[in-house]
Amino acid sequence: MRVFVTGGTGHSGSYIIPELIAAGHEVTGLVRSDTAAAALSALGAKIRRGDLQDLDGLKEAAADSDGVIHVAHRQDLLPSGGMAAVAAAELPVMLAYGEALAGTGKPLVAAGSIGSPGTGTYLGRPGTEEDPALPVGDEHKGTLRARNVVESAVIGLAEQKVRSSVVRIANIMHSTTDRGFLPMLIALAKEKGFAGYPGAGANRWNALHARDVASLFRLALEKGPAGSYWHAVEDGGIPFREIAEAIGSRLGLPAVSVPLDELILPAHFGFLTNVVTQSYPTSNLITRRTLGWEPAQPRLLADLDNGHYFPAG
Repeated sequence: MRVFVTGGTGHSGSYIIPELIAAGHEVTGLVRSDTAAAALSALGAKIRRGDLQDLDGLKEAAADSDGVIHVAHRQDLLPSGGMAAVAAAELPVMLAYGEALAGTGKPLVAAGSIGSPGTGTYLGRPGTEEDPALPVGDEHKGTLRARNVVESAVIGLAEQKVRSSVVRIANIMHSTTDRGFLPMLIALAKEKGFAGYPGAGANRWNALHARDVASLFRLALEKGPAGSYWHAVEDGGIPFREIAEAIGSRLGLPAVSVPLDELILPAHFGFLTNVVTQSYPTSNLITRRTLGWEPAQPRLLADLDNGHYFPAG
């Protein structure tokens, strides 16, 4: 299969491309710079110059492919406009793919957020793949709600005979190249002198190794039914307190409850406050049964012992 991939130099994309090539697919990656071109060439991908603002170019690339995996985002918009600006820029991209792929039955697999259906906090139960993304205006979703319109648009393309699906990625995607939430929490613990958790720390986060995320994207591309959500998580979730305790033990620091106070909590977690207080218990049962996917890499707490998050010295 000839696969067009965006975001190939990012955390998930840099694992997805080797996964696809190892399975015999021919990959073309979107790049803006010579540095990115060299990185994707080293992974074995072909290069297409362009960016997410060139909708005609994206339509042409999608039409020339047998399928699309989209994991890129306009990260440059975050400082000025936040997630709402990122989502607003991404929606036209998805609609452009829809125009190029309508009526073909070709796959479009896009990255989504495990928080989009409001697992735990909103649903009051573990989220499943049958739970749609919450409406954008729902007051329970905070900043994450901005992306829900993008997920809904991707799923809606199934009505146009696009084999579209969304992979909802875990809160923590861990690996040797992780630059996401976990390194932030480790850095915060070092700064504060303890690993904090909100209140009792019973709220659940989920995690998955980046290689397992990549294998799920491949399976969704190869055989995922149209209009489906997939859950790139270990089943259930991990109490946040256990994550803090694991970080603390490896740093030689205590794990300490941060009271759920409107002054104390933001003072400790800063811009992470709205995220760390949420609970994301999530099932992956439908994903495993439908796609035959099984996580094969180390779980989060085991991966913390592999050394790359806590280098000696």
